Amino acid sequence: QVRLVEFGGDLVQPGGSLRLSCAASESIFNFNAMGWYRQAPGKQRELVATINVGGVTNYADSVKGRFTISRGGAKDTVDLQMNALKPEDTAIYYCNARILRNDFWGPGTQVTVSS
Repeated sequence: QVRLVEFGGDLVQPGGSLRLSCAASESIFNFNAMGWYRQAPGKQRELVATINVGGVTNYADSVKGRFTISRGGAKDTVDLQMNALKPEDTAIYYCNARILRNDFWGPGTQVTVSS
């Protein structure tokens, strides 16, 4: 069973930066892809960014140019660098890992952007 845990959520002011990390229970190269999703209050969960086993990345239009997904220094982590944060980025951020058609999720970490 794949286990994922997110770290790094916090309260940050608009324009600030935050780095989220996702630790997996096994090498991320075992997965077809990993990604970050978020869910704001009253809204559906949405894709933020993904990275596949080949290193190809994909971003939601709302975060392009501000967020960067990357593999962490350890072979079992994936990070999300978030810059120029906006209040509308406030949400619970979830780490996702996909193996074929199976999705695995972490419990989420809260990011709040507010002055």
